[in-house]
Amino acid sequence: MEPPQESANLRQKAVKGVIWSAVESWGRQAISFGVFFILARLLGPETFGLIALAGVFIAFVQVFLDQGLGTAIIQRKELESEHLDTAFWTNLATSTLLATLTVACAGFVANLFKEPQLTPILRLLSFNFVFGGLSSVQQAILQRNLAFKALAKRSLIAVIVSGAIGVVMAFLGFGVWSLVGQQLSSNLTQVFALWWVSDWRPGLKVSAKHFKELFAYGINVLGINLLNFFSLYSDNFLIGYFLGSVALGYYAVAYRILTIVSQLMISVLQKIAMPVFSRLQQEPEKMRQAFYSAIRLTSLFVFPVFIGMSILAPELIIVAFGKQWLPSIPVIRILSLAGILYAGFYYNGPILMAVGKPSWHLRLSLLQAVANVICFFVAVRWGIVAVAASYVTRGYVMSPVPVWVLCKVIHIDLATYIRQYLAPFVGSLIMVAAILGTKYLLGDVVYLNMLLAISIVIGAIVYSITIFAIAPKTFWQLINIFRSALPKST
Repeated sequence: MEPPQESANLRQKAVKGVIWSAVESWGRQAISFGVFFILARLLGPETFGLIALAGVFIAFVQVFLDQGLGTAIIQRKELESEHLDTAFWTNLATSTLLATLTVACAGFVANLFKEPQLTPILRLLSFNFVFGGLSSVQQAILQRNLAFKALAKRSLIAVIVSGAIGVVMAFLGFGVWSLVGQQLSSNLTQVFALWWVSDWRPGLKVSAKHFKELFAYGINVLGINLLNFFSLYSDNFLIGYFLGSVALGYYAVAYRILTIVSQLMISVLQKIAMPVFSRLQQEPEKMRQAFYSAIRLTSLFVFPVFIGMSILAPELIIVAFGKQWLPSIPVIRILSLAGILYAGFYYNGPILMAVGKPSWHLRLSLLQAVANVICFFVAVRWGIVAVAASYVTRGYVMSPVPVWVLCKVIHIDLATYIRQYLAPFVGSLIMVAAILGTKYLLGDVVYLNMLLAISIVIGAIVYSITIFAIAPKTFWQLINIFRSALPKST
Protein backbone atom coordinates (compact mmCIF):
# COMPACT_ATOMS: atom_id res chain seq x y z
CA MET A 1 0.00 0.00 0.00
CA GLU A 2 1.23 3.51 -0.85
CA PRO A 3 2.49 5.43 2.23
CA PRO A 4 0.32 8.43 3.23
CA GLN A 5 3.17 10.89 2.68
CA GLU A 6 3.84 9.54 -0.81
CA SER A 7 0.13 9.65 -1.61
CA ALA A 8 -0.06 13.27 -0.42
CA ASN A 9 2.98 14.17 -2.52
CA LEU A 10 1.39 12.61 -5.59
CA ARG A 11 -1.83 14.54 -4.95
CA GLN A 12 0.12 17.78 -4.57
CA LYS A 13 2.11 17.10 -7.73
CA ALA A 14 -1.12 16.29 -9.57
CA VAL A 15 -2.76 19.54 -8.48
CA LYS A 16 0.30 21.57 -9.45
CA GLY A 17 0.40 19.60 -12.68
CA VAL A 18 -3.18 20.65 -13.38
CA ILE A 19 -2.36 24.29 -12.73
CA TRP A 20 0.77 24.36 -14.89
CA SER A 21 -0.98 22.31 -17.55
CA ALA A 22 -3.73 24.92 -17.45
CA VAL A 23 -1.20 27.74 -17.77
CA GLU A 24 0.39 26.00 -20.74
CA SER A 25 -2.86 24.92 -22.41
CA TRP A 26 -4.89 28.07 -21.86
CA GLY A 27 -1.97 30.37 -22.63
CA ARG A 28 -1.04 28.41 -25.75
CA GLN A 29 -4.61 28.10 -26.98
CA ALA A 30 -5.39 31.75 -26.28
CA ILE A 31 -2.38 32.80 -28.33
CA SER A 32 -3.12 30.16 -30.98
CA PHE A 33 -6.71 31.32 -31.29
CA GLY A 34 -5.57 34.93 -31.64
CA VAL A 35 -3.12 33.95 -34.37
CA PHE A 36 -5.74 31.73 -36.01
CA PHE A 37 -8.24 34.61 -35.89
CA ILE A 38 -5.80 36.93 -37.71
CA LEU A 39 -4.73 34.34 -40.27
CA ALA A 40 -8.35 33.34 -41.04
CA ARG A 41 -9.09 36.97 -41.90
CA LEU A 42 -5.94 37.34 -44.03
CA LEU A 43 -6.03 33.97 -45.81
CA GLY A 44 -8.81 32.24 -47.72
CA PRO A 45 -10.44 28.78 -47.47
CA GLU A 46 -8.23 27.31 -50.21
CA THR A 47 -5.09 28.17 -48.22
CA PHE A 48 -6.34 26.37 -45.13
CA GLY A 49 -7.53 23.52 -47.35
CA LEU A 50 -4.04 23.02 -48.81
CA ILE A 51 -2.47 22.86 -45.36
CA ALA A 52 -5.20 20.44 -44.22
CA LEU A 53 -4.42 18.20 -47.21
CA ALA A 54 -0.71 18.29 -46.41
CA GLY A 55 -1.62 17.57 -42.79
CA VAL A 56 -3.28 14.29 -43.78
CA PHE A 57 -0.03 12.89 -45.18
CA ILE A 58 2.15 14.43 -42.46
CA ALA A 59 -0.07 12.98 -39.74
CA PHE A 60 0.06 9.54 -41.35
CA VAL A 61 3.86 9.51 -41.46
CA GLN A 62 4.04 10.95 -37.93
CA VAL A 63 2.30 7.85 -36.59
CA PHE A 64 5.51 5.87 -37.13
CA LEU A 65 7.83 8.48 -35.62
CA ASP A 66 7.83 7.59 -31.92
CA GLN A 67 6.60 3.96 -32.20
CA GLY A 68 5.00 4.31 -28.77
CA LEU A 69 8.39 4.48 -27.02
CA GLY A 70 7.58 7.80 -25.31
CA THR A 71 4.37 6.43 -23.82
CA ALA A 72 6.22 3.30 -22.71
CA ILE A 73 8.75 5.52 -20.87
CA ILE A 74 5.91 7.30 -19.02
CA GLN A 75 4.16 4.05 -18.05
CA ARG A 76 7.17 1.88 -17.16
CA LYS A 77 7.75 1.46 -13.40
CA GLU A 78 11.48 0.62 -13.59
CA LEU A 79 13.38 2.88 -15.98
CA GLU A 80 17.09 2.58 -16.80
CA SER A 81 19.39 4.93 -18.71
CA GLU A 82 19.60 2.33 -21.50
CA HIS A 83 15.85 2.69 -22.09
CA LEU A 84 16.21 6.44 -22.64
CA ASP A 85 19.29 6.27 -24.86
CA THR A 86 17.81 3.51 -26.96
CA ALA A 87 14.52 5.36 -27.40
CA PHE A 88 16.27 8.62 -28.37
CA TRP A 89 18.55 7.19 -31.05
CA THR A 90 15.80 4.95 -32.42
CA ASN A 91 13.47 7.93 -32.76
CA LEU A 92 16.14 10.13 -34.35
CA ALA A 93 17.05 7.48 -36.93
CA THR A 94 13.38 6.82 -37.69
CA SER A 95 12.56 10.52 -38.04
CA THR A 96 15.44 11.07 -40.49
CA LEU A 97 14.26 8.14 -42.59
CA LEU A 98 10.65 9.38 -42.57
CA ALA A 99 11.74 12.88 -43.62
CA THR A 100 13.68 11.42 -46.56
CA LEU A 101 10.70 9.30 -47.65
CA THR A 102 8.39 12.31 -47.45
CA VAL A 103 10.63 14.34 -49.75
CA ALA A 104 10.64 11.44 -52.23
CA CYS A 105 6.86 10.86 -52.11
CA ALA A 106 5.72 14.50 -52.13
CA GLY A 107 5.10 14.60 -55.88
CA PHE A 108 2.98 11.44 -55.80
CA VAL A 109 0.78 12.83 -53.00
CA ALA A 110 0.33 16.14 -54.86
CA ASN A 111 -0.79 14.26 -57.99
CA LEU A 112 -3.22 12.17 -55.94
CA PHE A 113 -5.08 15.30 -54.78
CA LYS A 114 -4.48 17.18 -58.08
CA GLU A 115 -2.80 20.01 -56.13
CA PRO A 116 0.73 20.72 -57.52
CA GLN A 117 1.43 23.19 -54.70
CA LEU A 118 1.49 20.32 -52.22
CA THR A 119 4.89 19.10 -53.43
CA PRO A 120 7.07 21.90 -51.99
CA ILE A 121 4.78 22.23 -48.95
CA LEU A 122 5.26 18.58 -47.99
CA ARG A 123 9.00 18.69 -48.59
CA LEU A 124 9.45 21.63 -46.24
CA LEU A 125 7.12 20.21 -43.59
CA SER A 126 9.15 16.96 -43.58
CA PHE A 127 11.71 18.74 -41.37
CA ASN A 128 9.15 18.52 -38.55
CA PHE A 129 9.84 14.78 -38.29
CA VAL A 130 13.49 15.40 -37.42
CA PHE A 131 12.46 18.03 -34.87
CA GLY A 132 10.12 15.50 -33.29
CA GLY A 133 12.81 12.84 -33.12
CA LEU A 134 15.09 15.24 -31.27
CA SER A 135 12.60 16.01 -28.50
CA SER A 136 10.22 13.09 -27.90
CA VAL A 137 12.26 11.41 -25.14
CA GLN A 138 12.85 14.64 -23.21
CA GLN A 139 9.13 15.36 -23.36
CA ALA A 140 8.28 11.87 -22.10
CA ILE A 141 10.70 12.24 -19.16
CA LEU A 142 9.15 15.54 -18.11
CA GLN A 143 5.62 14.12 -18.37
CA ARG A 144 6.64 11.06 -16.37
CA ASN A 145 7.96 13.33 -13.61
CA LEU A 146 4.88 15.59 -13.77
CA ALA A 147 7.20 18.49 -14.64
CA PHE A 148 4.50 20.46 -16.40
CA LYS A 149 6.02 23.82 -15.47
CA ALA A 150 8.96 23.10 -17.76
CA LEU A 151 6.65 21.84 -20.51
CA ALA A 152 4.51 24.95 -20.17
CA LYS A 153 7.52 27.22 -20.72
CA ARG A 154 8.52 25.31 -23.83
CA SER A 155 5.05 25.35 -25.33
CA LEU A 156 4.35 29.01 -24.65
CA ILE A 157 7.68 30.13 -26.12
CA ALA A 158 7.04 28.06 -29.26
CA VAL A 159 3.51 29.33 -29.84
CA ILE A 160 4.55 32.98 -29.37
CA VAL A 161 7.51 32.72 -31.77
CA SER A 162 5.67 30.71 -34.42
CA GLY A 163 2.53 32.84 -34.17
CA ALA A 164 4.52 36.02 -34.74
CA ILE A 165 6.30 34.48 -37.74
CA GLY A 166 3.04 33.23 -39.26
CA VAL A 167 1.23 36.56 -38.89
CA VAL A 168 4.14 38.64 -40.24
CA MET A 169 4.48 36.34 -43.27
CA ALA A 170 0.73 36.55 -43.92
CA PHE A 171 0.81 40.36 -43.76
CA LEU A 172 3.71 40.32 -46.22
CA GLY A 173 1.64 38.29 -48.68
CA PHE A 174 3.27 34.86 -48.39
CA GLY A 175 -0.13 33.11 -48.43
CA VAL A 176 0.06 29.41 -47.71
CA TRP A 177 3.76 29.69 -46.87
CA SER A 178 2.89 31.70 -43.78
CA LEU A 179 1.16 28.58 -42.39
CA VAL A 180 4.14 26.43 -43.37
CA GLY A 181 6.53 28.86 -41.69
CA GLN A 182 4.35 28.89 -38.58
CA GLN A 183 4.48 25.08 -38.26
CA LEU A 184 8.21 24.79 -38.89
CA SER A 185 9.16 27.58 -36.49
CA SER A 186 6.88 26.14 -33.80
CA ASN A 187 8.50 22.71 -33.87
CA LEU A 188 12.05 24.07 -34.13
CA THR A 189 11.49 26.44 -31.21
CA GLN A 190 10.06 23.59 -29.14
CA VAL A 191 13.22 21.55 -29.71
CA PHE A 192 15.49 24.33 -28.45
CA ALA A 193 13.20 25.15 -25.53
CA LEU A 194 12.81 21.50 -24.50
CA TRP A 195 16.56 20.88 -24.50
CA TRP A 196 16.94 24.05 -22.47
CA VAL A 197 14.46 23.06 -19.71
CA SER A 198 15.44 19.36 -19.62
CA ASP A 199 18.65 18.26 -17.89
CA TRP A 200 18.69 14.83 -19.56
CA ARG A 201 21.13 14.33 -22.43
CA PRO A 202 21.39 11.20 -24.59
CA GLY A 203 24.27 8.81 -24.11
CA LEU A 204 25.39 5.92 -26.29
CA LYS A 205 23.98 3.02 -24.24
CA VAL A 206 21.84 1.59 -27.02
CA SER A 207 20.55 -1.89 -26.29
CA ALA A 208 18.42 -4.31 -28.29
CA LYS A 209 17.14 -5.78 -25.02
CA HIS A 210 15.90 -2.43 -23.77
CA PHE A 211 14.35 -1.62 -27.15
CA LYS A 212 12.36 -4.86 -27.00
CA GLU A 213 11.16 -4.04 -23.48
CA LEU A 214 9.87 -0.64 -24.58
CA PHE A 215 8.55 -1.79 -27.94
CA ALA A 216 6.59 -4.66 -26.38
CA TYR A 217 4.41 -1.98 -24.82
CA GLY A 218 4.89 0.62 -27.55
CA ILE A 219 3.69 -1.61 -30.40
CA ASN A 220 0.17 -1.30 -29.02
CA VAL A 221 0.55 2.48 -28.87
CA LEU A 222 1.77 2.46 -32.48
CA GLY A 223 -1.29 0.47 -33.50
CA ILE A 224 -3.57 2.81 -31.58
CA ASN A 225 -1.98 5.88 -33.18
CA LEU A 226 -2.35 4.36 -36.63
CA LEU A 227 -6.03 3.65 -36.04
CA ASN A 228 -6.51 7.11 -34.56
CA PHE A 229 -5.08 8.55 -37.76
CA PHE A 230 -7.76 6.88 -39.86
CA SER A 231 -10.38 7.89 -37.33
CA LEU A 232 -9.31 11.55 -37.21
CA TYR A 233 -8.06 12.25 -40.73
CA SER A 234 -10.19 10.12 -43.05
CA ASP A 235 -12.76 12.93 -43.21
CA ASN A 236 -10.11 15.41 -44.40
CA PHE A 237 -8.79 12.92 -46.95
CA LEU A 238 -12.23 12.16 -48.40
CA ILE A 239 -13.37 15.80 -48.45
CA GLY A 240 -10.12 16.88 -50.11
CA TYR A 241 -10.23 14.07 -52.64
CA PHE A 242 -13.93 14.29 -53.60
CA LEU A 243 -14.91 17.92 -52.83
CA GLY A 244 -11.65 19.86 -53.25
CA SER A 245 -9.45 22.14 -51.16
CA VAL A 246 -11.99 24.99 -50.80
CA ALA A 247 -14.63 22.74 -49.20
CA LEU A 248 -11.92 21.22 -47.03
CA GLY A 249 -10.88 24.73 -45.99
CA TYR A 250 -14.37 25.49 -44.64
CA TYR A 251 -14.50 22.14 -42.86
CA ALA A 252 -10.93 22.41 -41.53
CA VAL A 253 -11.54 25.83 -39.97
CA ALA A 254 -14.67 24.57 -38.20
CA TYR A 255 -12.81 21.50 -36.98
CA ARG A 256 -9.87 23.68 -35.93
CA ILE A 257 -12.18 25.69 -33.68
CA LEU A 258 -13.44 22.45 -32.13
CA THR A 259 -9.85 21.28 -31.61
CA ILE A 260 -8.70 24.53 -30.00
CA VAL A 261 -11.63 24.60 -27.60
CA SER A 262 -11.34 20.89 -26.72
CA GLN A 263 -7.63 21.25 -26.00
CA LEU A 264 -8.34 24.36 -23.97
CA MET A 265 -10.98 22.63 -21.87
CA ILE A 266 -9.82 19.01 -21.69
CA SER A 267 -6.11 18.63 -22.36
CA VAL A 268 -5.31 20.40 -19.07
CA LEU A 269 -6.35 17.30 -17.13
CA GLN A 270 -5.68 14.73 -19.84
CA LYS A 271 -1.97 15.52 -19.95
CA ILE A 272 -1.47 14.54 -16.33
CA ALA A 273 -3.96 11.65 -16.46
CA MET A 274 -1.56 9.03 -17.83
CA PRO A 275 1.29 9.61 -15.31
CA VAL A 276 -1.13 9.96 -12.36
CA PHE A 277 -3.16 6.89 -13.28
CA SER A 278 0.07 4.96 -13.85
CA ARG A 279 1.21 5.68 -10.30
CA LEU A 280 -2.14 4.50 -8.94
CA GLN A 281 -2.27 1.29 -10.97
CA GLN A 282 -1.68 -0.83 -7.83
CA GLU A 283 -4.55 0.89 -5.98
CA PRO A 284 -7.68 0.38 -8.13
CA GLU A 285 -10.12 2.14 -5.79
CA LYS A 286 -8.01 5.30 -5.68
CA MET A 287 -7.68 5.12 -9.46
CA ARG A 288 -11.45 4.90 -9.89
CA GLN A 289 -11.99 7.87 -7.59
CA ALA A 290 -9.37 9.87 -9.53
CA PHE A 291 -11.17 8.89 -12.74
CA TYR A 292 -14.55 10.04 -11.41
CA SER A 293 -13.03 13.32 -10.21
CA ALA A 294 -11.41 13.97 -13.60
CA ILE A 295 -14.72 13.39 -15.41
CA ARG A 296 -16.68 15.56 -12.97
CA LEU A 297 -14.21 18.44 -13.17
CA THR A 298 -13.92 18.26 -16.95
CA SER A 299 -17.69 18.07 -17.51
CA LEU A 300 -18.23 21.21 -15.44
CA PHE A 301 -16.31 23.18 -18.06
CA VAL A 302 -16.85 21.18 -21.25
CA PHE A 303 -20.65 20.88 -21.28
CA PRO A 304 -21.49 24.61 -21.14
CA VAL A 305 -18.68 25.62 -23.50
CA PHE A 306 -19.49 23.19 -26.31
CA ILE A 307 -23.27 23.50 -25.99
CA GLY A 308 -22.95 27.28 -25.84
CA MET A 309 -20.64 27.25 -28.87
CA SER A 310 -23.23 25.33 -30.86
CA ILE A 311 -25.96 27.82 -29.96
CA LEU A 312 -23.78 30.88 -30.65
CA ALA A 313 -21.96 29.55 -33.74
CA PRO A 314 -23.44 32.09 -36.23
CA GLU A 315 -22.44 35.07 -34.09
CA LEU A 316 -19.04 33.55 -33.24
CA ILE A 317 -18.03 32.83 -36.85
CA ILE A 318 -19.17 36.17 -38.29
CA VAL A 319 -17.68 38.29 -35.49
CA ALA A 320 -14.39 36.40 -35.20
CA PHE A 321 -13.63 35.38 -38.79
CA GLY A 322 -15.88 37.36 -41.12
CA LYS A 323 -18.66 36.51 -43.57
CA GLN A 324 -16.24 34.71 -45.92
CA TRP A 325 -16.48 31.75 -43.52
CA LEU A 326 -20.31 31.47 -43.45
CA PRO A 327 -20.28 27.89 -44.86
CA SER A 328 -18.40 26.83 -41.71
CA ILE A 329 -21.32 27.78 -39.40
CA PRO A 330 -23.49 24.63 -39.76
CA VAL A 331 -20.36 22.47 -39.51
CA ILE A 332 -19.24 23.98 -36.19
CA ARG A 333 -22.80 23.84 -34.82
CA ILE A 334 -22.88 20.09 -35.40
CA LEU A 335 -19.28 19.30 -34.44
CA SER A 336 -19.67 21.13 -31.12
CA LEU A 337 -22.12 18.47 -30.01
CA ALA A 338 -19.29 15.93 -30.19
CA GLY A 339 -17.44 17.93 -27.55
CA ILE A 340 -19.80 16.68 -24.86
CA LEU A 341 -18.51 13.14 -25.42
CA TYR A 342 -14.94 14.33 -25.00
CA ALA A 343 -15.53 15.15 -21.32
CA GLY A 344 -15.33 11.53 -20.24
CA PHE A 345 -14.07 9.61 -23.21
CA TYR A 346 -10.77 11.52 -23.42
CA TYR A 347 -9.68 9.63 -20.29
CA ASN A 348 -10.49 6.15 -21.57
CA GLY A 349 -7.19 5.79 -23.41
CA PRO A 350 -4.94 7.07 -20.60
CA ILE A 351 -6.56 4.87 -17.96
CA LEU A 352 -6.44 1.73 -20.10
CA MET A 353 -2.79 2.40 -20.91
CA ALA A 354 -1.99 3.12 -17.26
CA VAL A 355 -3.35 -0.22 -16.06
CA GLY A 356 -1.36 -2.08 -18.70
CA LYS A 357 -4.30 -2.85 -21.02
CA PRO A 358 -3.15 -1.32 -24.31
CA SER A 359 -4.78 -4.15 -26.26
CA TRP A 360 -8.23 -3.02 -25.05
CA HIS A 361 -7.45 0.52 -26.17
CA LEU A 362 -6.28 -0.88 -29.50
CA ARG A 363 -9.57 -2.71 -30.02
CA LEU A 364 -11.60 0.38 -29.19
CA SER A 365 -9.50 2.44 -31.59
CA LEU A 366 -9.97 -0.16 -34.33
CA LEU A 367 -13.75 -0.14 -33.89
CA GLN A 368 -13.87 3.65 -33.91
CA ALA A 369 -11.58 3.97 -36.93
CA VAL A 370 -13.56 1.50 -39.03
CA ALA A 371 -16.87 3.12 -38.11
CA ASN A 372 -15.58 6.63 -38.88
CA VAL A 373 -14.14 5.69 -42.28
CA ILE A 374 -17.41 3.99 -43.28
CA CYS A 375 -19.55 6.91 -42.07
CA PHE A 376 -17.36 9.53 -43.76
CA PHE A 377 -17.24 7.59 -47.03
CA VAL A 378 -21.03 7.31 -47.14
CA ALA A 379 -21.67 10.92 -46.07
CA VAL A 380 -19.10 12.81 -48.19
CA ARG A 381 -21.28 12.75 -51.32
CA TRP A 382 -23.74 15.06 -49.51
CA GLY A 383 -21.12 17.62 -48.49
CA ILE A 384 -19.20 18.79 -45.44
CA VAL A 385 -22.28 19.23 -43.21
CA ALA A 386 -23.21 15.58 -43.75
CA VAL A 387 -19.65 14.51 -42.89
CA ALA A 388 -19.82 16.46 -39.63
CA ALA A 389 -23.23 14.96 -38.81
CA SER A 390 -21.98 11.43 -39.47
CA TYR A 391 -19.05 11.97 -37.08
CA VAL A 392 -21.29 13.15 -34.24
CA THR A 393 -23.94 10.49 -34.84
CA ARG A 394 -21.35 7.72 -34.84
CA GLY A 395 -19.96 8.99 -31.55
CA TYR A 396 -23.28 8.90 -29.73
CA VAL A 397 -24.46 5.60 -31.19
CA MET A 398 -21.24 3.85 -30.15
CA SER A 399 -20.84 5.60 -26.77
CA PRO A 400 -22.01 2.59 -24.71
CA VAL A 401 -19.07 0.50 -25.98
CA PRO A 402 -16.19 2.33 -24.20
CA VAL A 403 -18.31 2.58 -21.05
CA TRP A 404 -18.78 -1.20 -21.10
CA VAL A 405 -15.01 -1.64 -21.51
CA LEU A 406 -14.35 0.51 -18.44
CA CYS A 407 -16.84 -1.57 -16.46
CA LYS A 408 -14.98 -4.72 -17.48
CA VAL A 409 -11.41 -3.49 -17.04
CA ILE A 410 -11.42 -1.15 -14.03
CA HIS A 411 -14.87 -2.08 -12.64
CA ILE A 412 -16.42 1.37 -12.56
CA ASP A 413 -19.88 1.69 -11.01
CA LEU A 414 -22.23 2.73 -13.82
CA ALA A 415 -24.54 4.81 -11.61
CA THR A 416 -21.59 6.68 -10.08
CA TYR A 417 -20.13 7.24 -13.54
CA ILE A 418 -23.36 8.71 -14.91
CA ARG A 419 -23.84 10.95 -11.85
CA GLN A 420 -20.67 12.85 -12.75
CA TYR A 421 -22.46 14.29 -15.79
CA LEU A 422 -25.85 15.21 -14.29
CA ALA A 423 -25.12 18.62 -12.76
CA PRO A 424 -23.22 19.97 -15.81
CA PHE A 425 -25.95 18.68 -18.13
CA VAL A 426 -28.80 20.29 -16.18
CA GLY A 427 -26.85 23.51 -15.77
CA SER A 428 -26.13 23.63 -19.50
CA LEU A 429 -29.81 23.17 -20.42
CA ILE A 430 -30.80 26.10 -18.20
CA MET A 431 -27.94 28.12 -19.70
CA VAL A 432 -29.22 27.38 -23.23
CA ALA A 433 -32.66 28.70 -22.30
CA ALA A 434 -31.07 31.90 -20.98
CA ILE A 435 -28.97 32.40 -24.14
CA LEU A 436 -31.89 31.75 -26.50
CA GLY A 437 -34.00 34.20 -24.51
CA THR A 438 -31.24 36.81 -24.75
CA LYS A 439 -30.92 36.33 -28.52
CA TYR A 440 -34.71 36.57 -28.94
CA LEU A 441 -34.98 39.80 -26.92
CA LEU A 442 -31.85 41.57 -28.16
CA GLY A 443 -31.25 40.05 -31.62
CA ASP A 444 -32.73 43.03 -33.48
CA VAL A 445 -31.66 45.67 -30.95
CA VAL A 446 -27.87 45.48 -30.57
CA TYR A 447 -24.91 44.88 -32.88
CA LEU A 448 -23.84 41.30 -33.49
CA ASN A 449 -20.58 41.54 -31.52
CA MET A 450 -22.43 43.08 -28.56
CA LEU A 451 -25.07 40.35 -28.74
CA LEU A 452 -22.35 37.70 -28.65
CA ALA A 453 -20.66 39.27 -25.61
CA ILE A 454 -23.93 39.74 -23.69
CA SER A 455 -25.04 36.17 -24.45
CA ILE A 456 -21.73 34.73 -23.20
CA VAL A 457 -21.84 36.75 -19.97
CA ILE A 458 -25.46 35.90 -19.21
CA GLY A 459 -24.90 32.24 -20.05
CA ALA A 460 -21.85 32.05 -17.76
CA ILE A 461 -23.68 33.71 -14.86
CA VAL A 462 -26.77 31.54 -15.19
CA TYR A 463 -24.68 28.36 -15.44
CA SER A 464 -22.55 29.24 -12.40
CA ILE A 465 -25.59 30.04 -10.27
CA THR A 466 -27.27 26.80 -11.35
CA ILE A 467 -24.23 24.65 -10.46
CA PHE A 468 -23.92 26.41 -7.10
CA ALA A 469 -27.61 25.70 -6.43
CA ILE A 470 -27.81 22.04 -7.49
CA ALA A 471 -24.25 20.85 -6.72
CA PRO A 472 -22.71 23.11 -4.05
CA LYS A 473 -20.26 20.45 -2.91
CA THR A 474 -18.80 20.11 -6.41
CA PHE A 475 -18.67 23.89 -6.75
CA TRP A 476 -16.62 24.31 -3.57
CA GLN A 477 -14.39 21.34 -4.40
CA LEU A 478 -13.42 23.16 -7.57
CA ILE A 479 -12.71 26.36 -5.64
CA ASN A 480 -10.57 24.44 -3.13
CA ILE A 481 -8.51 22.83 -5.90
CA PHE A 482 -7.48 26.24 -7.16
CA ARG A 483 -6.83 27.48 -3.64
CA SER A 484 -4.55 24.52 -2.91
CA ALA A 485 -2.37 25.39 -5.88
CA LEU A 486 -1.77 28.94 -4.71
CA PRO A 487 1.46 29.65 -2.82
CA LYS A 488 0.98 29.58 0.92
CA SER A 489 1.78 32.74 2.88
CA THR A 490 4.54 32.45 5.47
